[in-house]
Amino acid sequence: MPVQDTIRNVPAAGLRQTDAPAFIGRRHEISEVRRMLAKTRLLTLTGAGGVGKTSLARRVCEILPHRYRDGVRLVELTAIEDEDLLVPAVAAALGIRDTTPDLVGLLTEHLADKQLLLVLDNCEHLLGACARLVHRFLRDTSRLQILATSRQSLGVYGERVLPVPSLSIPQPGDSTRDIARRDAVRLFAERAATIRPGFLVDAGNSRAVARLTRRLDGIPLAIELAAVRLRTTSVQDLVNELDKHLEVPAEVAPGTVARHQTLRATMDWTFGLCSPGERLLWERLAMFPGGVDLETAEAVCPGQGLDRDDVLDLMGGLVDKSILSGAEQYGTGVRYRMLETIRAYGRERLPAADEEALRERYIDHYRRLAERLRVDRVDPGQTDNVQALKPELPNVRVALDLCFHLPGDAPVGLEIASTLWANWLVAGAPSEGRYWLGRGLALVPGSGVVRAMGLWAKGLLGHYQGDPAAADDARECAALAWRLMDETALAFAVQLSGVAALCAGDAEGGLALLEDAITRHWARGDVHAVGVTLYLAALFAASMSPDRAAAYGEKLVALCEDRHAPLFRAYALYAVGMARWEQGDWRQTEARMREVAAFWSAADDRWGLPQCLEVLAWTAGARGRHERAARLLGAAHLLWEAVAASPMRLQYQARSHQECAERARHALGARAYTAAFRDGTRLALSRAVAYALEEP
Repeated sequence: MPVQDTIRNVPAAGLRQTDAPAFIGRRHEISEVRRMLAKTRLLTLTGAGGVGKTSLARRVCEILPHRYRDGVRLVELTAIEDEDLLVPAVAAALGIRDTTPDLVGLLTEHLADKQLLLVLDNCEHLLGACARLVHRFLRDTSRLQILATSRQSLGVYGERVLPVPSLSIPQPGDSTRDIARRDAVRLFAERAATIRPGFLVDAGNSRAVARLTRRLDGIPLAIELAAVRLRTTSVQDLVNELDKHLEVPAEVAPGTVARHQTLRATMDWTFGLCSPGERLLWERLAMFPGGVDLETAEAVCPGQGLDRDDVLDLMGGLVDKSILSGAEQYGTGVRYRMLETIRAYGRERLPAADEEALRERYIDHYRRLAERLRVDRVDPGQTDNVQALKPELPNVRVALDLCFHLPGDAPVGLEIASTLWANWLVAGAPSEGRYWLGRGLALVPGSGVVRAMGLWAKGLLGHYQGDPAAADDARECAALAWRLMDETALAFAVQLSGVAALCAGDAEGGLALLEDAITRHWARGDVHAVGVTLYLAALFAASMSPDRAAAYGEKLVALCEDRHAPLFRAYALYAVGMARWEQGDWRQTEARMREVAAFWSAADDRWGLPQCLEVLAWTAGARGRHERAARLLGAAHLLWEAVAASPMRLQYQARSHQECAERARHALGARAYTAAFRDGTRLALSRAVAYALEEP
């Protein structure tokens, strides 16, 4: 998902735009949410699955942004199945790229003075982790408010709870007009009209519709599933079917338990109406929290009674029955999703005998997908791969978790996590990458190549984050590679050792090791690894050996142009620009940074953009345009904050950043400098880039 400009500039960010049906009813509940949010900082919407908590929360997100200076942010937790990934998910929703080990502290600091509504949707499966995070946020911020949805309360001090009831249902003796006004009936009629155009509640069917909605306790999801049956039956016949199949004990008191049993009975009934093939596919598609496209469904789901050639028609049947969402456009393809309640039901129904074989196919599919979509490639497909992996990340996490729950599959999980090292980085999630790599390394001891490459990937991500512990990974990786005498492992281990040396300030030793790594990679015919190594040499050596850094960067530019690799070329140009700056050629630096900033803006590269704006501030200062330099430093500061980084933590930017700020402050005076800097922080991303490029 692309990160928004800033919280302040995109007040309703985080809401996925869909062709969802109109929101029906809930006037009282919306009024209560408004009233209670005026008196509490934590409000939790509770209720049984399918009762409409998420729909109500989304409606609140749509109508309340004006109350919050810094907007409303929605965090969808249905696809997060590991509590360690909760904090990175919240960070991503807030537009903060994960670049620090203490991400909770960073988020708390970021939210300290924000007037913002944070919506945490579907907390029940991460209840403890959500409660701890919410407690920390409320304790250490002053104006933040949180709206949560969960099947049970979070149990945090100060929490107010609003139980979400079912939709209003007709009462005995209601007239046809009164029946038609009830929210449950309005929902049924609206959904029925999509099945039977022109459907209306009238004197001829109102009693049957009233009985149906009462039979379903006004539960929105149950009503929607039932309405689909109008494709093949009448309202009266539908009521008769429900009477036969929905056996909710009369002695159960009304409330959450009864509604849960009604929904469960409706799901059982719907499952029973599916063909045998549709049931198998429902159970197997429930494995995908991030949704699925047809190609993936055909690759993973067949077997044990399900033919590949039948998958397309069966998916169509599940869409017709509202088990799967309609096709959702994503890039050039379409994806199908399940509501969380429906997906949980499918997972529960999956037989153990089928699960083992499905698990193997699932892991194998995502192992191959990770290899196909890796972005550390000097080829034209890099940018497409970045976009293609985004919707698959929830499913990749499931594959990794499956691997790490059985020791025999742990090496495959470590291989997947290592393969995606650059994807984690470009996605702004190096800490998540290191988390998965750390889990894998803990389960894959010994002296194999898979462990050596896991150490390499974890160490490289650690050096990008400036973590001193990454040096330990580099040492262990090198020792293991030399013991193995495996040429692939040795080439990457030498490369990592070179990065570690450069980060420690040893320019000569680091560049010698990287030269050795380049030779080893060429000998193996791995042009992609050569490209990565050239970039590392050009970037990390820029401030220490600019002439050599420029030469490495120009070699990489030529390689990228020869192989038509635009994303890699942008990074190469950035490294060359840094080297030219250190050589004193600020005009060449400015030209390179303008080109790179335009590309990274189009590609929504939030790690690269602050670095470009930063350097363009330096070149403005070199021109004597100190007010412009201060304004660009302010614009860059806002982006640095969004990616949880600072130029002062990057060895190749720290000195020049400080010099630029000091010169601008001296030339303008403290007050004028501060005013210009603040002006820069107020620029939205698009305006900041346009200003940096001096466009209208």
